[in-house]
Amino acid sequence: MSRAATHVGFADESCWNTGWFRSLGLVTTSIGSFGTLDGALRTLLRESNVSEFKWHKLGGAKERFAAEKLCNFAVEKACGLLLRVDVLVWDIQDSRHKIAKRDDIANLERMYYHLFRNVLRARWPGDAIWWLHPDENSALKWETVQDCLESVSTAIELDRSLFTGGQFRIRLRREFGIEDIQPVSSKGHPLLQLADLFAGLAVFSREKFPEYREWEEATSQQKRLPLFDEADAAKDPSRSSKERFRILNQFDNLCKQKKLGVSLKTRRGLWTPKPENPINFWIYEPQHPGDKAPQKGNQ
Repeated sequence: MSRAATHVGFADESCWNTGWFRSLGLVTTSIGSFGTLDGALRTLLRESNVSEFKWHKLGGAKERFAAEKLCNFAVEKACGLLLRVDVLVWDIQDSRHKIAKRDDIANLERMYYHLFRNVLRARWPGDAIWWLHPDENSALKWETVQDCLESVSTAIELDRSLFTGGQFRIRLRREFGIEDIQPVSSKGHPLLQLADLFAGLAVFSREKFPEYREWEEATSQQKRLPLFDEADAAKDPSRSSKERFRILNQFDNLCKQKKLGVSLKTRRGLWTPKPENPINFWIYEPQHPGDKAPQKGNQ
């Protein structure tokens, strides 16, 4: 019989198997705050005439306005300590990931572990009981993870001992207080859509940082010189990229106004130097020379 949850988390992936940068977004809150947050987000989306926000579908002003409202919402509630947004980003060109026959799904499992370890216990009460809701379209077989909840737990000593037989064998109940994992539809859960937004924004901020800086400079010139045509910039970004640039710019300015400690330019992408801050963009860095991503055939 499952214990009643005290906290809930919604997790989503962005570009887990494509592109230079990959990410996991996790939005967490207490059960006491969940109902109010969920209801407010439903109202926000309805008023924006958006039935379901998906980062990869963002291509016009309507979706951009909704994304900006979602960013404002997240910043406001994070400042009030009603929720956390944590996004883990990894670089497949670093020493850990640039290896032959990298197993991206097995690596995704490990990244989920690191995210859980650094958020569920480190940023919330140590006795919290968690219900987790990943997106139902996740690349992971979450029923395998759920099976682990029923396993007899033993202490975890080394990272490489966490996973055996190619399965996600983490003793989740003892380590993190995870009582239940239930994949859900993004459309029916606005907090999951929030995780999708920030996971996508984190990857975009790194992949498109040079283009963003060019756009930012062109926009600044346009404001100074009314006759300046943004299309005269060296590289004219696509409409979709322009909409995303505006969201990134608005979010960056908002974080600075609220002193949330989120940096954009220092690491050429969203990054939070102090991970305890309620909006935390974390760049995974290899922990030691032997820290390598799993390889196919070596499980």
